[in-house]
Amino acid sequence: MISGTDITISIIYILLIVTIGLWAGKRKSGPTTGSASNSYFLAGRNLRWPMIGLALFATNISCLHLVSLAQSGFDTGLLNGNFEWMAAFTLILLAVFFIPFYIRSGITTLPDFLEKRYNKACRDWLAFVSIISAMVIHIGFSFLAGGIVLETLFGIHMYVSVIVIASLTGLYTIIGGLRAVVVTETVQSIVLIAGAIIISCFAWNKIGGWSNMTSILAAEGNSQKLSMIRPLGDSSGMSWMAVFFGYPVLGIWYWCADQTIVQRALGAKDEDNAKVGALFCGFIKILPVFIFVLPGLIAYTLFKSGKLDLHSLPVIMQNGVAAPDSKGIYTVMITQLLPKGLVGLLAAALLSGLMSQIAGALNAISTLASYDIYKRIKPTVTDRQLVTAGRWSAAIALAISLLLLPLLNKYTSLFEGINDIIAHIAPPVTCVFLLGIFWKKASGKAAQYTLWVGSLLGIVVFTAGKIADSNSFIAQVPFMMMAFYLFITCVILQVILSYVFPVQHNAASSTLYWHNIWQPLGIKGWRGIGNYRLLSVLLLLLMTILYWVFR
Repeated sequence: MISGTDITISIIYILLIVTIGLWAGKRKSGPTTGSASNSYFLAGRNLRWPMIGLALFATNISCLHLVSLAQSGFDTGLLNGNFEWMAAFTLILLAVFFIPFYIRSGITTLPDFLEKRYNKACRDWLAFVSIISAMVIHIGFSFLAGGIVLETLFGIHMYVSVIVIASLTGLYTIIGGLRAVVVTETVQSIVLIAGAIIISCFAWNKIGGWSNMTSILAAEGNSQKLSMIRPLGDSSGMSWMAVFFGYPVLGIWYWCADQTIVQRALGAKDEDNAKVGALFCGFIKILPVFIFVLPGLIAYTLFKSGKLDLHSLPVIMQNGVAAPDSKGIYTVMITQLLPKGLVGLLAAALLSGLMSQIAGALNAISTLASYDIYKRIKPTVTDRQLVTAGRWSAAIALAISLLLLPLLNKYTSLFEGINDIIAHIAPPVTCVFLLGIFWKKASGKAAQYTLWVGSLLGIVVFTAGKIADSNSFIAQVPFMMMAFYLFITCVILQVILSYVFPVQHNAASSTLYWHNIWQPLGIKGWRGIGNYRLLSVLLLLLMTILYWVFR
């Protein structure tokens, strides 16, 4: 439980964010492109790169990430930091290969892109999958993580605290649209990063530095917890092969083909702002390993050295041995390592992550429901009716997500739970997007059947894995490798079907694929340090060095 001072700080922060969101939603910033609906859903296509990068980061990093990455750091060390660092590579793909098509085609949603490249059936299916995934992955799991933290810190029942936060976040998101979301996400990113750095510094000081931490790990026989790259057959299921083959399947869907994330880039002022914003986010994604995952590992060493008391955490059985439930490790660190006042700031950082994730997903759902469902059913809809439909769809999605909480709470590890679901959703979507922009012969019918069959196959495999015996083959395949196997199956299926149902390009689709892999690098971009090619090379070089150091 935290003090009255910290509770006051948290309440003031929440009210401040709601006020900023409502103000930003009503404020116009410079000339906008198009109608009121364009202003509501895409912020008038007037966003610049710093705001895009910070908003991408804030939408990605939720309260779930702070809680679950600290948990993974406590349990397995730096290993799950791969989800953060590998994101840098997929953000380069987004900037270099995907954004030019997204911006130049003037799309409002990614299903709209699939219709231009393939056909209407592909658009309808992606819209459906995107709305469901936003409610489950971006909102549902975030609610769950946020509820656990708020109940631990404030002593308020999980569902009560979540409903209050959901209502306040929904208020400014539904009223203000994407501009309100992006402006508040920019503020929340700064607060979240600052809060995470503060607790990292206090944990670092408590353990006495790197050498003390490594000596404790060595004494415990757990030096491998410092390694990001694990050998084949590693008990975690996250060997180097699983990471480098499986993650791109998840990452390309998440960063390049998911409306909740990419919508920030779609609201860019121009192509260069969208590209640099995505790359800026790639550089920021280096931080989570050091400020989210590493503190969890430090907490493990503090626990082993007797400097962190985990008696307040529930006890669970792990491999027949009683151990503290590490889900609550982040809140234990907050309450035991920080003085009064700073606890309130860290609570505000957790609330930032929760609110930004929910706000981004709600705005994406409202856009998808309005443009890809409502406008398709009623083509003559007015601009005002389109915005109204978006607001109602966001409110309904918020309510459904709250109802999903008891089902999602069955996962032992929230981070593994969310990635397990993504691993079975992503393969067909990643397949049709990649082949769509890189292969001229990828046809609409082939993509359509690949999305249908691939999604059905993902559901079957996911269900089979949950009901199968723990010693069966399907239950023992790591979810990252399963994602790769499903992806390869989808690629083979789409290639075969593209020859069975040959492509018939129209004026739009014939401009939405690269003739060769070097073509997008011929786009000039800004001069100097802001050039997307230079930034991409710098980011690649930096990630290579980091992986070498933490191999």
